[in-house]
Amino acid sequence: MPPSPQRARADPQRTGSAGGEHSPDHLGGGLQTANVFMFEVVGVKIGAFREVSGLSVTLNTEDIVEGGQNSYVLKVPGRMSWADITFKRGVTNTDALFEWFWKTSGEGFAKGNDKIVRRDGAISAYSMDGKRIREWTIKGTIPISWKGPDFGVDKADALEEELVISHLGFRTAPNRSQA
Repeated sequence: MPPSPQRARADPQRTGSAGGEHSPDHLGGGLQTANVFMFEVVGVKIGAFREVSGLSVTLNTEDIVEGGQNSYVLKVPGRMSWADITFKRGVTNTDALFEWFWKTSGEGFAKGNDKIVRRDGAISAYSMDGKRIREWTIKGTIPISWKGPDFGVDKADALEEELVISHLGFRTAPNRSQA
């Protein structure tokens, strides 16, 4: 016999209120705040960043107009388009970012017989208490831009640097324990 409506509402197994696979938290209802974002390339930590933007993908479509079909235009999927990803942080004294940048450009590029060597990377979001919230694996990254701080004696702004990467796509990674 099915449970009564009152019983079903109170039953956490049915409503998902106990954090099960259909709970609001599991499905994105519980908003989490990330305090820092770690970017690494082939296991080498490039740095911790305070802001990441451009983690997006667009599925391009083609319109197919069928003769005699005036009710709709058929959209068929085409190529995926991946946006460049931008990282921002305060200036640091670590050189991991620059070492990676120089290996993929200028003399580093020439030493590699002028071949682009794309490396896989990962972006991890961490909560204020240092727990990993989510991770994305990034395929075939290369740095395409770096911008340093703007200096001025009349500026009170924090010194900030910006890194932009190009990539061949990303996937969400399974949740790992705290790193």
